[in-house]
Order: sequence, then C-alpha cells, then structure tokens
Amino acid sequence: MAEVVHNTQQEFWRPPVVNREPVTPSLVQACEGCGAEFIVGSRYCHICGAAREVIPVTDPHWARHLELHNLKQGLGLPLASLIAFVAGVGCILAALTAGAVYSERTVLEWEAVQAFRIQWLLAAVAAFVAGILLKKTSSVKD
Repeated sequence: MAEVVHNTQQEFWRPPVVNREPVTPSLVQACEGCGAEFIVGSRYCHICGAAREVIPVTDPHWARHLELHNLKQGLGLPLASLIAFVAGVGCILAALTAGAVYSERTVLEWEAVQAFRIQWLLAAVAAFVAGILLKKTSSVKD
C-alpha cells in the first residue's frame, strides 16, 4: 500500500474554503477562523478552538409538528390509537366538507347530503372508540 502514494506534499485532510461573502445559512457550519467544518454537536472548533456561533431558531418549521414521533409524544398515544385518532379527525373534516362539495337544489338532495354527513360522523365516532379501545393503559399496582 505504501508504494501507491508517491511524493505527497499536501495534508491528508484540509478544511473547506470559506467564502467571505454573505451566504444563506445551511446545515453545515464552518469556523470563522480557520474554515474547518464543525463536528456535529460541538461548541468549539476542533482545529483552532474558536467558539461556534449560536444561530437562534426564531421560526421553527411547521412540518416538524406533523412528524409521527412528535405527534405520538405530544398526544401520548400508541401508534394504533394515533392512527385511529387521525382517521377520526379525517372523517370529521369529510363531514364538514360534504355540504361544500354537494349542492342541494331539492329537499331530497338535502336529505342525501345529511345522510352523508351522518355516515361520516358515525365513522368518526367508530374511529375514536377504536382509538380508545386500542390505547394501552398501565395497570396501577398497590
């Protein structure tokens, strides 16, 4: 293996070149002093020891709240109950939008739309009951 590399004059690892122009923030941060990339979670540069600039998070991304593990932790539900809860909320939204989708011109059509709403609300109730039944309760020991 030693015979593969001949007359190497540069270092094995070099820090990335840092542009001094204003750049939009990215996921990778580089040291202001030497230009080395910071190690994940470090407070100081591992090359020159300069402190890492703290970027305050002012506007969290809204999609973070829709992640499944965040929903599970926030609601305190197991996966099966969470799926039933989301299905119940979807059924309620479908019941609310049934009137916007269908236009009623006669009493018979109005009754049909009301029947659709009743069916969606019954499906929501069934989903919520299934979520309650699927929720694991911890037994309290005396």
